[in-house]
Amino acid sequence: MSSRPLTRAEQRQRTESRILAAAKRLFAEVGYDRATVRAIATEAETDPGLVMRYFGSKDKLFAEAAGFEAEELIAGTPEQAAEQLLAALEDKLAAAPIDALASIRSMFTHPEAADEVRSAMVSRQQQAAQHLAGDDADLRAGLIGALTIGAVIGRYLLQLDGLRDAEPERITALLRSAFHDIAHGVPQTAPDRPA
Repeated sequence: MSSRPLTRAEQRQRTESRILAAAKRLFAEVGYDRATVRAIATEAETDPGLVMRYFGSKDKLFAEAAGFEAEELIAGTPEQAAEQLLAALEDKLAAAPIDALASIRSMFTHPEAADEVRSAMVSRQQQAAQHLAGDDADLRAGLIGALTIGAVIGRYLLQLDGLRDAEPERITALLRSAFHDIAHGVPQTAPDRPA
């Protein structure tokens, strides 16, 4: 069984895919500043010149590598939205979200990464808010987003004890009532504080 040689277009596509995969891994592992073009090329087993030829610049490569994967749209009642948001969190906890981690790790040293994280979160927040209860649905969606990103950071970047090794189902089980309270519960007033 003989296989035909790859066309130039196929070779280019494979090389671009290797470069992009290497960039995602390195940006997620070491952040923007430490993921050099040379290191990415070495990881991709290619020449640094090809990285620049195919992607134009490190910034353009980062923008493509660190783009958040599209998530399923939230739909239904506030109760259903809470469960969908929990399922999305569980998916992120089950397998490291490399795209998001690349942006999160890099956002403290690279302004474009911070913009990428904020843009992705605001878009998700606005879409989720349409399905949450109350006049403060945007606040509720923002809080759920903060819990989600906090759990991802705690598990993958900070590697917090307990959270790092917990089964994703256990984590979402513990967060279920909080997500539901935020998504559709009645806000509670704080008890009077002693003087």
